[in-house]
Amino acid sequence: MSDVAQNSPLLAYHARTKHRFEAFAEGPGQLDWDAQPDPFRRYPGAPRLELPLSADHFERPYGALTSADRPTVAPDLNSLGALLELSFGISAWKSWGPNRWALRCNPSSGNLHPVEAYVLGAGLPGLPDGLHHYDPKDHLLEGRALRPADGTRWLAIGLSSVMWREAWKYGERAFRYCQLDVGHAMGALAYAAALLGWSITPLRVPGNTLTSLLGLDRPDDFPPSRFAFTETEEAEILLYVQAPGLAQPPAELDAWLADAVWQGMPSQVDPAPGYRWPVIGQAATASRMLRSTDKNLDFPDYPALPAHPSRSGAAQIIRQRRSGQRFDPKASLDKAAFYRLLDATLPRPLAPFFAQEAVPAILLLLFVLRVDGLPSGLYCLPRTPEAAAALPGLFADGDDRFAGQALVADSDPDCPAHLGLRLLAPLGLQEMQRLARALSCHQDIASTSAFSLGMLGDFSGVAEDGYAYRQLLREAGLIGQALYLEAEAAGVRGTGIGCFFDDPVHQAFAINNPRWQSVYHFTVGTPVVDERIETGPPYPHRNPAHHPAENP
Repeated sequence: MSDVAQNSPLLAYHARTKHRFEAFAEGPGQLDWDAQPDPFRRYPGAPRLELPLSADHFERPYGALTSADRPTVAPDLNSLGALLELSFGISAWKSWGPNRWALRCNPSSGNLHPVEAYVLGAGLPGLPDGLHHYDPKDHLLEGRALRPADGTRWLAIGLSSVMWREAWKYGERAFRYCQLDVGHAMGALAYAAALLGWSITPLRVPGNTLTSLLGLDRPDDFPPSRFAFTETEEAEILLYVQAPGLAQPPAELDAWLADAVWQGMPSQVDPAPGYRWPVIGQAATASRMLRSTDKNLDFPDYPALPAHPSRSGAAQIIRQRRSGQRFDPKASLDKAAFYRLLDATLPRPLAPFFAQEAVPAILLLLFVLRVDGLPSGLYCLPRTPEAAAALPGLFADGDDRFAGQALVADSDPDCPAHLGLRLLAPLGLQEMQRLARALSCHQDIASTSAFSLGMLGDFSGVAEDGYAYRQLLREAGLIGQALYLEAEAAGVRGTGIGCFFDDPVHQAFAINNPRWQSVYHFTVGTPVVDERIETGPPYPHRNPAHHPAENP
């Protein structure tokens, strides 16, 4: 990748931030957890609108999320409260001794949560027209820019990243993690929308327009003397909500807030940052969307994803999602559950992939360890017919380790043929454990699980279109969100792994084509729960019973 990287700042960034056996990517030398950046931004001075904790009123089985005839809910303050509660809200408070921290419905690398959410809309009952910032700590909206009603009805969610929250811990690799987190947030929003019978669609809004629309370029609110890189927010994406009675946002969005009244000042994230990582800002600049262009996204013609057999409620699954910290190395995963997990990662016009921005460009490299009825070894899931067709050119010429690769469906009638799952090489369990652990930065969770995987991205378009780099990483986050919730529904648990040795992963799978690069790892297993950690309710100061909502 090094020769190509010279001609692309983003390919150079990706190469620079690779972890290697001999050295990790540049990061802080030490961490002061008492000085961690504030994970909650607020806008003091802006009017506050408390949202109802109404998600339980719209509960339905998790398996119903894939149904084509799921009932729809009218958009109002109750359903908006449920949408935000199940996508960006707090799911629980954890405590151990004097330490207390929040978990949220959207996953985040290191639980650092760089993503901020904004609501833009008009004509929604109970919600003033304009731009609102979502405060997940108190589940309320802060009216940043309010304007007179104009008779239109529409709703959109804007996302931004406070990249310093990740850079504080992870250094130069943080831009990658922020984009993965944006993908997870998009997936969380897509699942919450599906519960309501809604869907979300990305809008191709240029970066400078979105920055202005979210109020992130206002010099009086973000004065350079106080707000440097540590405080700025990077505008990421705007997604509009498709729901009964709602239209698309107006075409001239850049002028929509021209006469709005702006209110509130952003709280400070970190008053005393100790490091600077200029390369993160450079990657952000090089990867912004420069112009709005319409792109058609056609999904492969896969069979419909069957409804999940779990009868657990979707809101319950969303709230109970956790990142597994330890796995039981003696537990295995049922083969049918394994195939279902993989099937849910295929791109279909369902949650979470109706939030997909671009043509799917990620395939999966699997380390199968403990799946009942399957040999341990290295597997590959192409995810699209195009990726399957590209497999012959993926592996190194002259390397015969995978010469005997075969479609699993040819030998196992239980494997859905449309998966295209391939067994590259059967390997003994101990060898697989050593390999999976070593490649994921020597983390036990990659080797004590039922299986782990690496997401391999097609970088062929990054040199010409920098925004494609963000899209690749976000797609990985969408896949991760599908795995998170499907694992919970199957009675096991998932964990995203951002720390892995990039090029050694390629070498383990005999990949020497720089077009394909590892972007994210994930692992699924039976969790071992630390009983010393106490769990508390997400909003102990709020009583959901005080906020009635209509049943769907």
